[in-house]
Amino acid sequence: MATSTATEKDAIVRAGGDVQNGFPEGITSLLDTDLYKLTMQCAVLKYFPDVDVTYSFTNRTKHMKLTRRAFRWLEAQVARLGSISVTPQEIQYLERVCPFLTQPYLTFLRAFRLQPAKHVRVIFQTTDTPDDDDDDDDSRGDTDFDIRGRWVDTILYEIVLLALTSEAYFRFCDRDWTYEGQEDKAERKGVTLLQYGCHFSEFGTRRRRDYHTQDLVLRGLARAARTCGESGHTGRLLGTSNVHFAMKYGLEPVGTVAHEWTMGIAAITNNYEDANETALRYWICTFGTGVLSMALTDTFGTPAFLRAFQKEVPEYTSAELGMGATLASTGALEKLSSTTARLSQTQAPFQAPIKPVRSHQKDGHEQSNGTVRDGETKQKRRTYAETFTGVRQDSGSPAEFIDMMRDFYSSQGIPTTEKVIIFSDSLNIDLCLEYKGEAERHGFTPTFGIGTFLTNDFDRKSSSSSSSSSSSPRDDSENGEKPVKSKPMNIVIKLSSAQGRPAVKISDNIGKNTGDEATVREVKRRLGYVEHD
Repeated sequence: MATSTATEKDAIVRAGGDVQNGFPEGITSLLDTDLYKLTMQCAVLKYFPDVDVTYSFTNRTKHMKLTRRAFRWLEAQVARLGSISVTPQEIQYLERVCPFLTQPYLTFLRAFRLQPAKHVRVIFQTTDTPDDDDDDDDSRGDTDFDIRGRWVDTILYEIVLLALTSEAYFRFCDRDWTYEGQEDKAERKGVTLLQYGCHFSEFGTRRRRDYHTQDLVLRGLARAARTCGESGHTGRLLGTSNVHFAMKYGLEPVGTVAHEWTMGIAAITNNYEDANETALRYWICTFGTGVLSMALTDTFGTPAFLRAFQKEVPEYTSAELGMGATLASTGALEKLSSTTARLSQTQAPFQAPIKPVRSHQKDGHEQSNGTVRDGETKQKRRTYAETFTGVRQDSGSPAEFIDMMRDFYSSQGIPTTEKVIIFSDSLNIDLCLEYKGEAERHGFTPTFGIGTFLTNDFDRKSSSSSSSSSSSPRDDSENGEKPVKSKPMNIVIKLSSAQGRPAVKISDNIGKNTGDEATVREVKRRLGYVEHD
């Protein structure tokens, strides 16, 4: 079992954790978050440093309510977030392992502090009967967060608040579980995935039971990777989305972008017709091509995204810094492309410039004045679909998504053998194996981002412990009855407005629609969105 360093013990003490057992309580590092929160914060700092936003919290497991005691712990943990800063060692790590993060951003991050007293209000509304004592520590109620402030200042709250809420519930409200066997269970799952040739990453921070659980899981997965690597299996543990744990265990930090990026740009511009392309364009301008190049397709439905994905990447990306980028277009009538003449020209980072590629057609050479010399090869800019390594599937039917992407790449003359699909929607081992077979049948390279199944997979302590300890990683039982599951919370925090306009997400199925209902209906109408169950 790994021991805590002096620095880690200091962090545990500051967070009120248990030094003797080495179990941190709450959040002790700003890097204890998903990589894509840092990459998006980097891009937001570049283009939208003065944009005001709000976020909304939803508990989809409404029956799983916090007690007042749990709420008070949560409130105290949120307040403690303001005392955390990035350490010099963490900055050095980011410089070494994440060279795509720009120096202006790392300079910003050195001085960055969360300010929960300014940006976050934690709300508790009792749901017990009127006769109950409202001040009773065991009284239960609905928890909510009011999160508002500049986008660049508030973007890091999502993951940490979700992780803290889950920890509060399972620390105080549901204690019928134990850490026993978690590391071994994660190892068995990892071995099974690796033996079947799966390439996967751990994506479980936002809904983990607590920090210690995720620590145990990653130890187990690392053991599985060593064992299977020595045995010559073709599967691979690609890394973890959690930057802190990647640093702690020498894993690759993985992730690109979340729906939030496109949602925010669409709300800021009120131009949903061009929001996908604008988001892609600004992203490439921030980081260049060839890095952070897995595209998330379903913010406003994959068909709308693919209309943008087939466009050429501009040699220079048109963008306007700061508040100038927040001017809305006139609904669907004024396209962003029509305003480029008044936007500044922003060159991609010199480390990864956007370069045109030569076309395979011998149709002449285009001069600066637009003419072409006969017999020479015309230069052709690559499309986003050519430039990005692949796509992430996060909603809807995976089988239909695979078919859609196969047809799309075929229509663009792009071999599926050159592209990756990341699956990340509510995965377990059986689903990974099913999607792997289907994706490979169409020539894609499949990878998997596995979250809750790894970091919040517990059995009730009061159910049979013997069946749990001998369980198969695929169905958690080999003989006899299955143990009773200790179900995780299903909670989300989503961007709800940007620059005073509602921010919405439509996805590829109605169950994942989020945001203002009237705006959702209007965006569906404007984009010609076809409803899916």
